[in-house]
Amino acid sequence: MTDVDPTGTLDRLGLTEYEERTLTELFTLGRTTAPTLAESTGVPKARIYGVLDALADRGFVKVIPERPKRYQPRSPGAILERAVENRRQDYEGFRATLDERRGAFLEEFEPRYERASEGVTPTEELFSVVDVGEPSEAETRRLYHQADEQLRIITKSFEYLDTVAPALTAATERDIDVAVLMLHPDHLDADNAATQAAVVERIEHEYPAVGLRFSTGKLPWRGTLADPSMDYETGRAIVLVEEKDVPLSMRQAALTENGSFVAGLKRYFDLLWEYESVGEYPRHES
Repeated sequence: MTDVDPTGTLDRLGLTEYEERTLTELFTLGRTTAPTLAESTGVPKARIYGVLDALADRGFVKVIPERPKRYQPRSPGAILERAVENRRQDYEGFRATLDERRGAFLEEFEPRYERASEGVTPTEELFSVVDVGEPSEAETRRLYHQADEQLRIITKSFEYLDTVAPALTAATERDIDVAVLMLHPDHLDADNAATQAAVVERIEHEYPAVGLRFSTGKLPWRGTLADPSMDYETGRAIVLVEEKDVPLSMRQAALTENGSFVAGLKRYFDLLWEYESVGEYPRHES
């Protein structure tokens, strides 16, 4: 039975296990038949044609009209380009659908909302919450994409860099001022220190414009600030409070768009950056 993609890229494209297994094997076999693929991948013969049709519909596989019919993968580069195009078309279709329904939706629900809001003093919620993991990572990417001027990141070792890298790249390409404050490796265990060292090397190589310093004291919270302003008018943030005895899977991250609160977080960041951090990463020769 073939191995699935060891890089994890095909999984991010939304392929099922059978689709991923089949496409991975096609890269090795080249042009071949469905029965051959079923035998080499372990995908049931009753399912293999549907799997191949799904891959062909996405544009990842070419169907060769021979007898018997054969299937050939597109190049890995072409598959990634097609995946981006597919997602773009999905988004455009989604947007067009909402545009078509917008008038009817607002006509139906705006009056209800306005009646329910009559006599109620508007208040701004200080926080909302999301689960730590993919929900919090998605919100972090949103902050990166929406930033107009600044991003300030406080993190232990930036171990989630892979999940936000495209958004970080886009931010730096827009000349967003990005600064990252990590925990000093003296406060990390060996595994986290090794992770951090690899991340630091990657940032220095791929994101040379990003500011980077290391806190000499422990960090009570971690998170991202986007466009904080000292006039308290703007600012967005996602914050995870350090809870030593609570498993990460059980934690929640706090979201806020309260300008005053974000300004306070920015002042804390600036104080650590200026007075309680170092700029040189301690590299130990092997």
